[in-house]
Amino acid sequence: MAIDDLRKSPTMAHLLDALDEGKDIGHYGRLVFAMVARHFLDEDQVVEHLRKDSDFSEEAARGLVLQVQGRDYNPPRREKILEYQAQQDFPICPNPDDPGSCNLYQELTFPDHVYENISGYYEQKAES
Repeated sequence: MAIDDLRKSPTMAHLLDALDEGKDIGHYGRLVFAMVARHFLDEDQVVEHLRKDSDFSEEAARGLVLQVQGRDYNPPRREKILEYQAQQDFPICPNPDDPGSCNLYQELTFPDHVYENISGYYEQKAES
């Protein structure tokens, strides 16, 4: 999987374009990027893209990637992206008024273990 796969998502293409322009995509923009990109790129590639953020060092980028991997964060749902976006200036979702936008699970195909983690979470939640 590669950058072309990530660009199939308008949300991720928006983040990639902003990073390529050296924009500060904000804490939550970087978090969303790392949570998604780690399933399509290797660790060094994710760090390389995050370093393009005008307000992010290589050490911070590596730390974020390691945190996301270590906690095995799943990509966020649209609702969570909009919550994140409300807490920063940079618009993570390029078209928040469109209810079909920023749904990463419709825009991309993730590895099977992502869907299994989500399914397991909801099964545990239903049992409690």
